[in-house]
Amino acid sequence: MTVRSYFLPRSLPEALGLLEERAPELLVMAGGTVAMPLINDGLSLPEAVMGLRLAGLGRLERSGDTLRIGATATLTQLLNQDAVPMLREAARNTASWSIRNMGTVGGNLFTPPPGGDVAVALLALDASVTLASTRGERVLPIGEFQTGFMSNALTPDELLVEISVPIRSEPTAYVKFGRKHANTPAVVTVAVRLEWDGERVAVARIALGAVGPHPIRARAAEDLLA
Repeated sequence: MTVRSYFLPRSLPEALGLLEERAPELLVMAGGTVAMPLINDGLSLPEAVMGLRLAGLGRLERSGDTLRIGATATLTQLLNQDAVPMLREAARNTASWSIRNMGTVGGNLFTPPPGGDVAVALLALDASVTLASTRGERVLPIGEFQTGFMSNALTPDELLVEISVPIRSEPTAYVKFGRKHANTPAVVTVAVRLEWDGERVAVARIALGAVGPHPIRARAAEDLLA
């Protein structure tokens, strides 16, 4: 273990101030289900770690036609909401109950394939993410946030603070194929959302997980359906 300093900010401004002061050597951790295995295996050797559990980012609330999910809201919290059924199904298919109790929605976006089951659903749902720094906030479509294998659009002084998901009534489907029925890495995960215009498909969203460097859209298939 190389960690010499551990910070536990009690607010978002405090967390952003610490990040501005100590980035990029500061490792940011929420539930720890992604970061701790890397540290324990010697693949990540941070000297300073910042935990976000007490930074006030754990809310999950409906605001009009949007479900707002704080970055440190747990996967178990997703199981207990009914505004977006696909997210509930994605959380149910993610890991074990103990991991769901610790793992966060924001952290799931940093999980490399074949993990990131919730991230696949968020992509099909046209979710967006809010990134914050001491300079202000910016909002990105989730498809622009993940840029490669374990890489993203965050600048060194930014934190992912919220995920916004439109609440819609169109039919959705979520299927995770693995080698076991439960608590298994995905061979492929498929999330689909269809918007209808009468008997025609007006908009199709098909997201795939575990088949690329991060969750991806099957755009050619979407175009064939629409």
